[in-house]
Amino acid sequence: MNATLTRRHALALAAALATPLAHADNWPQGKPIRWVVAYPAGGGSDFLARQLAPQLGKQLGANLVIDNRPGAAGIIGTDNAAKSPADGFTILTGDNGAMVFHEAMYKKIPYAPSDFTPVGFMARFPLIVAVHPGAGFADGRQWLDALKKNPGRFSYASPGIGSPHHLAMELLKNRTQTFVVHVPYRGTALAVQDVISGQVPMMVLDTAAGLPQIRAGKVKALAVMSRKRIPALPDVPTLDELGIKDFEVTAWQGLFVPRGTPAEIVSRLSAEMNKAIVVPEVRAKLEDFGLEVTPTDGPALASFIQKETTFWHALIRERKLSAE
Repeated sequence: MNATLTRRHALALAAALATPLAHADNWPQGKPIRWVVAYPAGGGSDFLARQLAPQLGKQLGANLVIDNRPGAAGIIGTDNAAKSPADGFTILTGDNGAMVFHEAMYKKIPYAPSDFTPVGFMARFPLIVAVHPGAGFADGRQWLDALKKNPGRFSYASPGIGSPHHLAMELLKNRTQTFVVHVPYRGTALAVQDVISGQVPMMVLDTAAGLPQIRAGKVKALAVMSRKRIPALPDVPTLDELGIKDFEVTAWQGLFVPRGTPAEIVSRLSAEMNKAIVVPEVRAKLEDFGLEVTPTDGPALASFIQKETTFWHALIRERKLSAE
């Protein structure tokens, strides 16, 4: 190899190594950023992204374009984001399913949670135990007693196998040593419809889907799965109050970028996201929808996911749960 060619290779390598840092210095340069939401338009994940995107885009000086890519319990959209360039122009809403449950619930998924760098926690949906008003449960204590005394008699609906709602109920069954038949649906709307009609007596609902139905009297809230009572349902006890200690499950939402995205971009995106989500008008819309705004940075989200993975994978193995 001659000296000229060697110098050319050295210059090319130096330029390639310098590109991410140079790019990060002036990112996003007014260019649009694609925000992948792995669920249909109109759902909770979509609502969060669409409420936050204008404010975050304003702060970054860029247009954030929501790209809904639903299918396979969020796997299709998450995989699309994982395989996108790590240049700061693709971001993803990731949740319990994509970043924790799926890896244990499926024999094989086309991406790994490690294909992403966490940017920060955004918000979470508290979960509610809801029943048909005519199901015969006066309150949460009577409901729990009925489950314990009548193994296999009752069934519960969920938005799908491997959803936070499904896993929350499986954890409850594990902690109370009860047997309740799982009836999975393709999405929340159909599941709620059958609980309202009395086809299935109960389900775990997130606040976004549950609060309107509870306020309308179409379903009855018996307990919340948060550590504390939630402001929207101040009279509904926690499971801890009903005797199931240290019980907390939420449907959470975090922001992620493909692994390899320059650290400077991740840091700026995290800082701006944390500012944007607590802007009063943004926060008010999210909280009115039933979300708890809980911003953090990337390392905190990574630590949280590590703990969640250890806990939930053990439960999934113990109960022999599978999405296949």
